[in-house]
Amino acid sequence: MRKEVGFGEKEMAQAIPMMTSTGQTILVLKEGTQRSRGKEATRRNIQAATLISRIVRTSLGPRGMDKMLVDTLGDVTITNDGATMLKEMDIEHPAAKMMVEISKTQDTEVGDGTTSVVVLGGALLEKAEKLLDKDVHATVIIDGYKQAAKKALETLKKMSVKVKPEDREVLAKVAGTSMGSKLVAGDREFLAQIALNAVLAVKEKEDGEIKVDIDDIKVEKKPGGSTRDTGLIQGIVLDKEIVHSGMPRRISDAKIALINSPLEIEKPEFDARINISSPDQMKMFLEEENRMLKEMVDGIVNSGASVVLCQKGLDDIAQHYLAKRGVLTVRRVKQSDMEKLSKAVGGRIVTNLEDLTSKDLGYAAVVEERKIEEDKWVFIEGCRNPKSVTVLIRGGSERVVDEAERSIHDALSVVKDVLLKPAIVAGGGAPEAEAAMRVREWATELSGREQLAAMEFADALETIPLTLAENAGLDTIDMEVELRSKHRAGKKWTGIDVFTGNVANMMKKDVVEPLSVKEQMIKSATEVASMILRIDDVIAASGMKAPPMPPGGAGGPPGMEGMGEF
Repeated sequence: MRKEVGFGEKEMAQAIPMMTSTGQTILVLKEGTQRSRGKEATRRNIQAATLISRIVRTSLGPRGMDKMLVDTLGDVTITNDGATMLKEMDIEHPAAKMMVEISKTQDTEVGDGTTSVVVLGGALLEKAEKLLDKDVHATVIIDGYKQAAKKALETLKKMSVKVKPEDREVLAKVAGTSMGSKLVAGDREFLAQIALNAVLAVKEKEDGEIKVDIDDIKVEKKPGGSTRDTGLIQGIVLDKEIVHSGMPRRISDAKIALINSPLEIEKPEFDARINISSPDQMKMFLEEENRMLKEMVDGIVNSGASVVLCQKGLDDIAQHYLAKRGVLTVRRVKQSDMEKLSKAVGGRIVTNLEDLTSKDLGYAAVVEERKIEEDKWVFIEGCRNPKSVTVLIRGGSERVVDEAERSIHDALSVVKDVLLKPAIVAGGGAPEAEAAMRVREWATELSGREQLAAMEFADALETIPLTLAENAGLDTIDMEVELRSKHRAGKKWTGIDVFTGNVANMMKKDVVEPLSVKEQMIKSATEVASMILRIDDVIAASGMKAPPMPPGGAGGPPGMEGMGEF
């Protein structure tokens, strides 16, 4: 997809001179530098950013459409996840890139609402453009937006419902809502329980505070079966095979050694040469190597280990001795997996084999190699109180498991959000509609042009429920009138029920979202809109290539490639 988003009035360096008192011209910018300034520069940036918003807008909500993204290698991604869409698109325009950044920030901070934040950011810029046309200064708009955002955040906090972090029913509803707009929506209750159990498994309490690290949850995916075959493993799954055919394929009550040193004779760091002049010397040399490797294996076996998971290489002779002693061994395990294994099995990662003792070993009820489709994977499960677990996602095709993985990520994130900040609001655009009404009431007290900006901010907030209605094929004017009427009557949880095509109490419909997702959305969208509105001068370096010439005519001055399109 390529769309023209120009820079406005362009000027070469010669056209931006500075004059000394004697009338001498000084070129401040390098020859060939491209510049656009004033209202036209602001307008072009707004157009680029709002174009990104329009692209993702049709994907908002349970009735939103999916996007098919094809990269330069021909790989296809089908998704309606905002952050994934924008990450996969090759966007060049700097103002458009800022919209991508807020989506990434939303994903990193709270994990959900990545489409909503871009839609809201685009709506704020569209409303700001109307005010700019009325000669309202950008600084006034920014001040009005910031005050309105503060009021909206206060409204959200007041209307939110405090919950208990250990309330599984609420956490399951939150996880289910996050997956309601995804491809796997039909199995959301089943997947929500898996996500919930995974987060609760890795949750820790320190000094009375709950801490959750989503990185402790390993997500593995494998096409095959159906989404219902997805499961939670109380341990870790390694996409590796057992190194030797003579080793056991299953060990029960496994004592696991986690080793971060090679089980092989390492080459010296300096250049060395050994002169062997007879077969006896060669034999002695090989026997010494074997003895050293046997000592390594004896040390592991004497510690009581029945399973070895090694991050580094493993010599063929060492494999032979380990197989003879009945020790199940996996090599070249990733460092990130080693850290997760340490938390799961309760063992210590040993960097020096001489230090290995029985106290360093971890425990798992079973370690087993299983065939998953064409591949063989090693399952380490049945760990005691694992602080790291695995979600194994299955699905009918690669596209399905990819989208299921994104859905699980969102569900894990929102459960974490509620655990860290136990407050929820209804979904379906209800909190945005309520906040819009409160901002409008408050804006009437403002004097000056900030009032206009605050009113436009309220209209922008209503874009979320109206977009939900639009994507469901509903009449947005009817929905807007009815929604405002219900909220004025004090029904704060009234939102758009896209399945029935009516406005309804979304809290009673069990459509709930974390308060922190909505707060982050308003903060990020307001910040990006303010930043784009503050730009009134765009100077593009001369080192970049000129944009392509328009058909049928000569191009303008050389400028920055891609700055006028994406």
